Amino acid sequence: MTAMTPLESIHKKGIFGNHHKKNKSDLLKISEVKALTIFQVFQYKRSKVNFENINIDGIKPSKQSLAVSSNEKTRILWNAPRTWLVVSQNENIFKTIKENCNEENFAITDISHSRAVIQIEGNGATEILKKGCPINFNEFKENNCAGTVFQGINILVEKLSDKPEKFNIFTLRSFAESLYFHITDASLEDGYLGV
Repeated sequence: MTAMTPLESIHKKGIFGNHHKKNKSDLLKISEVKALTIFQVFQYKRSKVNFENINIDGIKPSKQSLAVSSNEKTRILWNAPRTWLVVSQNENIFKTIKENCNEENFAITDISHSRAVIQIEGNGATEILKKGCPINFNEFKENNCAGTVFQGINILVEKLSDKPEKFNIFTLRSFAESLYFHITDASLEDGYLGV
């Protein structure tokens, strides 16, 4: 038996909204990001590990709020003081985390199955997020992340790139359907491509 993704029966592929006389490649793309492993890593206050010595999959987590550190397969998002989300396509990431973050100094929690991730890509992605989110996206740069709300739903938004604009939006699995409908509804005005 295989696990169902949060949006498996909801996400539709195709062209939707006001897409007439628009080039398909210019439309906003909305998709569900699948096959990610997500771990929350928390460093205890009593930890004796020097922060500069932490290295996960060749990446040093950032102490700076809103910052994301990354390589090709793994992204480490600052989530709170001494707390990070490790988001990876690397199948052995848990082993890598445990080698660098022992139980004496860190709490490691697998939250992969409790989260849904929606990706918005293309010119105008920022404008869609502005319709339901109070963050000042004019100052939100590539490799930034922040916890916020979208139409009242708690999310973590991460900017993957500036050109083209590309965001990953994380939410609890139970809110995935509502968040998806809010995002796709906000995208109808300019049209979007479900991929």
